[in-house]
Amino acid sequence: MTRAPMLGRFRYGYVAPAALLVAVLLYAPFLWTAYLSLTRYDGLSEPEWTGLANFAHLLDDPALLTSTRNTLLWVAGTMLLPVGLGLLVAVLSYDLRGGGWYRVPFMLPYALSGAGLAMVWSPVLSHDGVANTLLGVDTAFLQEAPVNTLAMLLVWTWQQLGVNTLLFVVGLQSIPKEPIEAARLDGASGWRLFRHVIWPLMRPLTAVVVGLALVASLKTFDIVWVMTQGGPGRNSETLAVTMYKETFVASDYGYGSAVAVLLTVVTGLASYLYLRRQVR
Repeated sequence: MTRAPMLGRFRYGYVAPAALLVAVLLYAPFLWTAYLSLTRYDGLSEPEWTGLANFAHLLDDPALLTSTRNTLLWVAGTMLLPVGLGLLVAVLSYDLRGGGWYRVPFMLPYALSGAGLAMVWSPVLSHDGVANTLLGVDTAFLQEAPVNTLAMLLVWTWQQLGVNTLLFVVGLQSIPKEPIEAARLDGASGWRLFRHVIWPLMRPLTAVVVGLALVASLKTFDIVWVMTQGGPGRNSETLAVTMYKETFVASDYGYGSAVAVLLTVVTGLASYLYLRRQVR
């Protein structure tokens, strides 16, 4: 009889360690970054307060405009390729005998890191690489914009396709069989069955897959950094790469922090708007 009141009395104590860990590892670094974004700081001397000067510089920085454009291209490409193709592979292989074996080749690249995949594909897509030889063309896949971003999107698709396929297969397996059987008795099949029955039933899982892909595409860094380092020049940078270069290459911690705050706000706002729409 006394255990329940005691559990209620100390309930905040139970979550305190986890809340403290989150505060130390997430909130404290973000608050420090937000403070640095309002200063001029080179990592060595004392930060010098500049107010909103770094954010004003964001508005007239051509490199930031390029990285924003590339980031939006990554978002659109992620929705179309890894997510779209993942759904297609899941649907086509779901009812096949031995469909799990057909999905294995798509899953293997996900076991590798983005940096590892980038190191594998960089020589393939180089000017004198295997891709030009096999295709019989003379294209600078990693030296010309926006071709370099599209090429890196294909590498990203190769890595992410398997996990998206797996998630969609889980969604297909969770669908009750009764609505599908009833729709088939009514004459629905193929595209009509998928569009009017299967797709609406998969909407909750699709919201999760698209949300994860949205956040991941906004934070794209490792593949771009290893394959092009944002170049040539700065024409393949994403917001995450711009943040890294301004902070750790140019040692402009204030401006780099401003880019980091912008990226955090954009990611959080996009996630909020997307999830709010899905809930409605």
